[in-house]
Amino acid sequence: MPTELTFTAPRRAKPPRHLADLDAAERAEVVSELGERPFRAKQLARHYFGRLERDTERMTDLPGATREALGAALLPELLTSVRHIACDDGQTRKTLWRAFDGVLFESVLMRYPDRNTLCVSSQAGCGMNCPFCATGQAGLTRNLSTGEIVDQVVAVARDLERGEVAGGPGRISNIVFMGMGEPLANYRRVLQAVRRITDPVPDGLGISQRGVTVSTVGLVPAINRMIEERLKVRLAVSLHAPDDELRDELVPVNTRWKVAEVLDAAWRYAGETGRRVSIEYALIRDINDQAWRADLLGRLLAGRLAHVNLIPLNPTPGSKWTASRPEDEREFVRRLESHGVPVTVRDTRGQEIDGACGQLAARA
Repeated sequence: MPTELTFTAPRRAKPPRHLADLDAAERAEVVSELGERPFRAKQLARHYFGRLERDTERMTDLPGATREALGAALLPELLTSVRHIACDDGQTRKTLWRAFDGVLFESVLMRYPDRNTLCVSSQAGCGMNCPFCATGQAGLTRNLSTGEIVDQVVAVARDLERGEVAGGPGRISNIVFMGMGEPLANYRRVLQAVRRITDPVPDGLGISQRGVTVSTVGLVPAINRMIEERLKVRLAVSLHAPDDELRDELVPVNTRWKVAEVLDAAWRYAGETGRRVSIEYALIRDINDQAWRADLLGRLLAGRLAHVNLIPLNPTPGSKWTASRPEDEREFVRRLESHGVPVTVRDTRGQEIDGACGQLAARA
């Protein structure tokens, strides 16, 4: 598959090897090389995934003399929290992370009455160059490792379980790969992260695949590859325009895979998995919010296993792009509904905390 070859991150030093980068057999091999019995790997994994613990000194079922060596080999510190910023009475919390090499990226926890959703990053920066996106304008620094992706989830899950987030103790129920980066341009590591997130303890965190969403701007070969994985995660397609002329400008990768090709791949995914595809559409004032574009989108999606998620644009400082007028947003919704297409307008959370992906990292 050409996907990873086409969108290659700059060559940089690799993040430290982490337990989450390895499958069960690989973890056991590392432990054996340290002179320990292989079952110690499962103990480490049970602490990390099951108890959300990364400090081996607290793992009292491990021999005291070997805890430090086991931690150094399989549980190095991958991420440092630079700061948390909260809004919505603390129900939305954005975290800025610093990796071992100093690169910055973000995750966002959003608490709702019926679920706790974590939006994670898959890359530091992004190479897709969408002009209305803060991350896209920053460019791609590098891919995140599987461990760096998973560690975002474990760290936030730990805070949530221990009651360190407003609203009291809780558990993460949903993971969305909609933070910084194009997930399918980091295909192998993202799919490994999905496995670690959804495999049962001690191999993973045990979050349901049906609670995981992977987004893409439309890397068709990678969508086809995902179909072969036989997963039950939801696919989200960041469409943002129903016509090729405008989408070529808003989502430059459209010059390679056109709207029809992207949607055909999405319908194949829906057909194989039975999961409804989420069509992400950022409403941008006087750019893509015209009534005729709503009608065109409605005709493309009518009768399909799809749901439109309209996103009022959270503008980046100094950008010419801004959110649609309320009346235009309402008309867009009405037109889609007239074609029988399910549609919701995303809850506009986090605007006062630089909620658009990449804004916080850009200011750091």
